[in-house]
Amino acid sequence: MTVKRIVANIAAPDVEKTARFYKELFGLELKMDLGWIATLGSDESMRVQFSLMREGGSGAPVPDISIEVDDLDAMVEKVRGAGYETEYGPADEPWGVRRFYLRDPEGRLVNVLTHL
Repeated sequence: MTVKRIVANIAAPDVEKTARFYKELFGLELKMDLGWIATLGSDESMRVQFSLMREGGSGAPVPDISIEVDDLDAMVEKVRGAGYETEYGPADEPWGVRRFYLRDPEGRLVNVLTHL
């Protein structure tokens, strides 16, 4: 048996608004929209992985979702330009990542990172 896909399911009373957040900031594409569920994705090949955490590291809270990007500084500018606030960072962490936190429209804590 091989795991083919892992999907993060995020409760979103305002599916359209939350989908717009992830599409605009992270460039994800709308793959399916049934009104009550919107599936976003990328044609980029990704590894299957999930993390189990008791803390978020460096004293930060555990994020709801982590998204790796190729240019964190450009992402920080994009986030701030869109009127969102970062709640943590950007910070270079001792385990080899640079990251920041922000909240999506539903209040979920999003960890945005790049490997150094």
